Amino acid sequence: MSQLHPNTTENGEMHSGSTGGKQAADIAGAAPELPHWSVGAIHALLNLPFSDLIYRAQWVHRQHHDANAVQLSTLISVKTGGCPEDCGYCPQAARFHTNVDNQDMLQLGEVVESAAAAKAQGATRFCMGAAWRGPKQRDIEKMVEMVSAVKALGLETCATLGMLKPGQAEQLREAGLDYYNHNLDTSPEFYGEIITTRGYQDRLDTLEKVRDAGINVCCGGIVGMGESRHARAGLIAQLANLDPYPESVPINHLVQVEGTPLHGTASLDPLEFVRTIAAARITMPKAMVRLSAGRREMSDAVQALCFLAGANSIFYGDKLLTTGNPEAERDKSLFDKLGLRSI
Repeated sequence: MSQLHPNTTENGEMHSGSTGGKQAADIAGAAPELPHWSVGAIHALLNLPFSDLIYRAQWVHRQHHDANAVQLSTLISVKTGGCPEDCGYCPQAARFHTNVDNQDMLQLGEVVESAAAAKAQGATRFCMGAAWRGPKQRDIEKMVEMVSAVKALGLETCATLGMLKPGQAEQLREAGLDYYNHNLDTSPEFYGEIITTRGYQDRLDTLEKVRDAGINVCCGGIVGMGESRHARAGLIAQLANLDPYPESVPINHLVQVEGTPLHGTASLDPLEFVRTIAAARITMPKAMVRLSAGRREMSDAVQALCFLAGANSIFYGDKLLTTGNPEAERDKSLFDKLGLRSI
């Protein structure tokens, strides 16, 4: 049986829950530095016996969060299809032959109506996504109206619009945007196997614009795209070493859509997904770790393990961009069985 304290990795590195770095910073009179997580250290976490890994993740989770509370978000696609990118997982790419039809940007009233319905169902954050490489200025002006209107309903606001140009993040912040989502998707080494139309640095540059504008960062990735465990460790390392790491970390399980290049990829073992959730929780202890795409295909038992591993946010409602999401009643039933409450 492992004798490691839950605050240490198998190679002895301390994670954020340790007090050593804080004590040293207090003595020096400076703010504590974020720990650096090597890919090897995270890979060692992922290689731990399952019960040891879950124990460690749950221990960290309880230091920073209510262990029985889960945040509810709803995501709407405000502009669907026709994206010029070649992300191998995405049915909205114009170059792939899927069943997703191109749709113009929704009208403001439609978005507000959807946001009000989401709030009535218990959601506290409303996310608006658009299939763009990046928004044009006329698109930003429409998004500003949507963000302001949703914010006025008393909801947290989030947007995922692609790469941002200088000044666009500031416009969104002034409209009341709380979070901007821009995922890294996978590790730098595996990235070229999935996407060629934008580079890894492009994604990092947009995240920097978001941070500089004073907007919270929502950033995660997708697992089950044929990557190795080492690549999953590489993704978590990239996220955990952002300074600061994201406030919100969505972990997506690939939803295979016929017509996309990744359709037919060997399925990821569900317990490997749970391990990824646990590694995210340990390395980013204060973040909201969200179960995102792919949750519809998970059994209640797998979702329960994800919550035990430190997930404390879900996408909730009937749509997650162009793939389904469990219906609200099923979620309420699961919460009742697990003794969870929404926040």
